[in-house]
Amino acid sequence: MEAMVRLIDEYGSGTYACVLDSYDYDHALSSLLPQIASMKLEKGGIIILRPDSGDPVDTVLKALAAADKVFGSSVNQKGFKVLKGCGVIQGDGIDQEIIKNIISAVLEAGFSAQNVTFGMGAALLQRVDRDTMSFATKLSYRLGMDGIHHSICKDPKTNPGKASLPGKFYVKLEPTHQLPCVYPQPDDSIEMDTENLLRVIYDKGPVDGAFDSFDTIRQRAYQQWEHSPPHFDPISSELKAKHEECRKLRTSS
Repeated sequence: MEAMVRLIDEYGSGTYACVLDSYDYDHALSSLLPQIASMKLEKGGIIILRPDSGDPVDTVLKALAAADKVFGSSVNQKGFKVLKGCGVIQGDGIDQEIIKNIISAVLEAGFSAQNVTFGMGAALLQRVDRDTMSFATKLSYRLGMDGIHHSICKDPKTNPGKASLPGKFYVKLEPTHQLPCVYPQPDDSIEMDTENLLRVIYDKGPVDGAFDSFDTIRQRAYQQWEHSPPHFDPISSELKAKHEECRKLRTSS
């Protein structure tokens, strides 16, 4: 809720998009959207609702119905609803067939296709993307202006596989197989652990000498692969426990 309010406060007179599936997509549509409606209308801009996980057809239709209920719509000359000051963008899981399926469902539901835009990912090209290796970069931690530490993670109900890691991290060699493993770092920790394998490679620009050569990285990967068991979990039990704490805190709030 706080993030949506700050987004509208900063960009509400223009066009801006908001990811809604970070935790609970249905709750965001049914509860948060009505709460920010008056603020959004006062600013007068265009809010773009962005579902980012789950069934693409279902999530888009849910967003259109919720926006119509909160902001209303007009009917164009062809008899389809056009949302007032609102739209939907779907970028997750998009390919040519999914686009056709979404547009067909949107029209069948009585909404104009102009309400929906699409993100272009690798599925429209060679299907080699960040999901190939299940990799994405997410915000994990912030220090508020009030001095309070906030561990942040994404954990959408519609796709548990997109859960991200909360807080600050160390990457150390775990003792059994000597393979890299991620551990939580205390939020108020200032000194970096001497065993930490993480290095700063970009700080307002590339850091000189921070990047290893490709040959060095490849040799390191070969050496670690030789010692790797058939199934190895690089997330420590301590970090899993912290993630569960964040999940329980969010559920209870």
